[in-house]
Amino acid sequence: MTQKERVLFVSQEVVPYLPESTIGKIGRHLPQGTQERGREIRTFMPRFGCINERRNQLHEVIRLSGMNLIVDDTDHPLIIKVASIQPARMQVYFIDNEEYFQRKSFLTSKEGKFFSDNDERAIFFCRGVIETVKKLGWAPDVIHCHGWMTALLPYFIKTVYKDDPIFENSKVVYSVYNDAFNGQLSDRFAEKVKFDTLTDEDVADWTDSSHIALTRTAIKYADAVIAGEEELTPEQAAEITGADKLALGYKDEDTYLDAYSDFYTEVLAEQSILAD
Repeated sequence: MTQKERVLFVSQEVVPYLPESTIGKIGRHLPQGTQERGREIRTFMPRFGCINERRNQLHEVIRLSGMNLIVDDTDHPLIIKVASIQPARMQVYFIDNEEYFQRKSFLTSKEGKFFSDNDERAIFFCRGVIETVKKLGWAPDVIHCHGWMTALLPYFIKTVYKDDPIFENSKVVYSVYNDAFNGQLSDRFAEKVKFDTLTDEDVADWTDSSHIALTRTAIKYADAVIAGEEELTPEQAAEITGADKLALGYKDEDTYLDAYSDFYTEVLAEQSILAD
């Protein structure tokens, strides 16, 4: 019996756990639609402190928790939680850490100030997803990233983890959204990205941590790119059209499920052609 193709969804937002947004709605309905079209799925998001654990029935997965990730020379415990979206018959895994994700906000304070450690939160989230998927022993055929907090994933998969048996055959798709922030994530972002065998030269792409630079570098390391919203900035649109990648233009709510499913098939077919 042929194994079902596996799609890993990594999203900074999923409805109903965060207020409705384009990313959140796609994060909720795309995995379900993909599952209904015959593929196996896993979905990950950060466990932001504004998510009500009791109402949404989150619980810790002890067998997956317990790892420590070093970010900027500091150990940070990785906690994995899970919840079920019953109508969709799907689970959502949450990456949690007391320092990064317990505050009762999303990306900004009550006063609207962008959190100064959002850079480290993104690093921790991406690495946490990768290490948890490794622990699950679940090798994805496609990894689909949604939101700037996932921008590091294509890079990590194609560099540090490129020879890992879990990810060596994974194809990465990056969706571009209107989720920009002002300024830079951090002047030290590239330095903080470094771990394992990565050198200063390896992380040079991350010396610019503006939103458009994150988009550019995520696309650079991804295998394919999708315009997740109809109205992208001219800079974002230019990054998509200028990349020598498989690309899919914006699809509306009525057509994107089928279009994305066909696009995954196209991405995987290209892999087969390259292998031949």
